[in-house]
Amino acid sequence: MNLEHYIRDVKDFPEKGIIFKDITPLLNDAGALKQATTSLLGLIGEQKVDKVIGMESRGFFFATLLATQLNAGFVPVRKVGKLPSDKISEAYGLEYGTDTLEIHTDAIKKGDRVLIHDDVLATGGTAEAVCKLVERLGGVIIQCNFLIELTFLNGRARLDGFETKSLLSY
Repeated sequence: MNLEHYIRDVKDFPEKGIIFKDITPLLNDAGALKQATTSLLGLIGEQKVDKVIGMESRGFFFATLLATQLNAGFVPVRKVGKLPSDKISEAYGLEYGTDTLEIHTDAIKKGDRVLIHDDVLATGGTAEAVCKLVERLGGVIIQCNFLIELTFLNGRARLDGFETKSLLSY
């Protein structure tokens, strides 16, 4: 099954000049969803994972599926004001602006082996911010894992030093 057939390009979203990679057709097809999950698991191999982080909001879809399959906990990283307990934050740049992410301070324990997952690696700002949060809490990042990588934005360079893998590249 070619998963690229389930990725829809949406021009000028969220602003003019951006071509948004829409994964909802993939999520809507049971076979494609299962294949993508299995393939993402294949990127991890036999590595032990204690926690899987998913970034708000599209990173949550596969991160929870991966956590279940890996017998690991799921940790949501959210935008400011969405988490109810003690948290730390990290600002980051997007290809079309800036934002801040937060994580609960008790979500990662020192030495936890952490898989970071998001749907798209673009400029790398979001993933870089999450790496900083995990390291501040004492976690060990075993991989940054993505459904899609937009190689022309060179986000992988911001994750230098971390194993970084993606299923689809554009």
